[in-house]
Amino acid sequence: METFLIIVNVLILALLIGVLYWMQKKHYSFTKRVFAGLGLGVLFGAVLQYVYTANSDVISKSTDWFNLVGYGYVRLLQMMVIPLIMVSIISAIMNLKGGRNLGKMSGLIIAVLILTTGVAASVGIATALTFDLSAEHIQAGAAEHEQGALLEERLGDVEDLTLPQQILEFVPANPFADMTGARKSSTIAVVIFSAFIGVAVLGLDRKHPEQAETFRGMIRALYGIVMRIVTLILRLTPYGILALMAKTIAGTDLQVILDLIDFVLASYVALIVMFIIHLILLSLFGFNPVTYLRKVVPVLTFAFTSRSSAATIPLNVQTQNKRLGVPEGIANLSASFGATMGQNGCAGIYPAMLAVMIAPTAGIDPTDWSFILMLVVVVMISSFGVAGVGGGATFASLIVLSTMNLPVALAGLLISVEPLIDMGRTALNVNDSMTAGLITGKVMNEVDTSVYKNRNQDIDVMQA
Repeated sequence: METFLIIVNVLILALLIGVLYWMQKKHYSFTKRVFAGLGLGVLFGAVLQYVYTANSDVISKSTDWFNLVGYGYVRLLQMMVIPLIMVSIISAIMNLKGGRNLGKMSGLIIAVLILTTGVAASVGIATALTFDLSAEHIQAGAAEHEQGALLEERLGDVEDLTLPQQILEFVPANPFADMTGARKSSTIAVVIFSAFIGVAVLGLDRKHPEQAETFRGMIRALYGIVMRIVTLILRLTPYGILALMAKTIAGTDLQVILDLIDFVLASYVALIVMFIIHLILLSLFGFNPVTYLRKVVPVLTFAFTSRSSAATIPLNVQTQNKRLGVPEGIANLSASFGATMGQNGCAGIYPAMLAVMIAPTAGIDPTDWSFILMLVVVVMISSFGVAGVGGGATFASLIVLSTMNLPVALAGLLISVEPLIDMGRTALNVNDSMTAGLITGKVMNEVDTSVYKNRNQDIDVMQA
């Protein structure tokens, strides 16, 4: 009987995939199909949980099959992280005219990303205090204990390193090993290596222009191939979201979510407040926030549902360049940097809120100004090198909590609501990178305002 029920569940998932495929054939927009996948996944997951229970064998074995679609999609996203970042950074730098303004451009982008992360940490702290969040009263189940033990195990990778040593870890000693993701700081190490390649091409222009042009041709071809692969993967997004949401909802204990509802609500309040701060910043630099919102909704929708800042890079670049008027070089750099550092949601708000929640368990007063100031500084510094695919928030929190001498295992208490919060965090991360691109372009007087103000654009995200 159990096998029969599993087969029925898998067939229903296949039927829902068929619905999404029919929508694609009928030329429904990408955004509508993504939301359809999200809605069908939530509905299917809720029905499964109602019919069975979150911890039943039927749910467990059914979602094993769902993982072929859901986590297969996630692995494809992860597959493209390093190639995306490499070709984006190299292309952005080598296409600069004579290399001028590279330092200023990079410095401005990084400054916006890191400074807004400090603001995000402050928002997270204020929200956690306002909601009176504390880890002392959260009940832990088996999954939470397991996650806590895993975090303590991972702590060994960073707890013996001083802050200068942690920063030194960003420098690539073996870039080819970093391309395999061998280290937690591999992503930013690849960014640094790629930047050196781009600068080297600019230097080659002066001495051996024919060699530089040959290399440019190779990179352009590689860039086109990588972006084509990304486009093919993006077409699977509605199906991946359907399976992921079905698994998440079906296997989540609703009572656990209700027990942590204060944290979920507080998290989204903080994310919304920070999003509004982004809009205020843009308006201060002369950009109409309503126009901005209308043009970035498709990208933020994709980021929200995919939970991957890195996978959103091509859509991010396209939106900045084609819809917001940001030059391609600045768009590439801000999108790539934003996937590896200064993530307002994953590396700003989340670890700051966790630190405030966990502080009382270590006998620390989270309202103490010395604690708050130290926390903001630590969050800003630790926000370097947070990979843009699932797990970045956990690693950022690990560094922050260990640096603040707080028990990292308690962060595992929130594993049950992680997926729900991570969607909003990822959207905020991507929005921050686009904000950094626009502000940098404005300061350097390179934003095409006619493109920004054009209200007739309707670029489908699948054209990325």
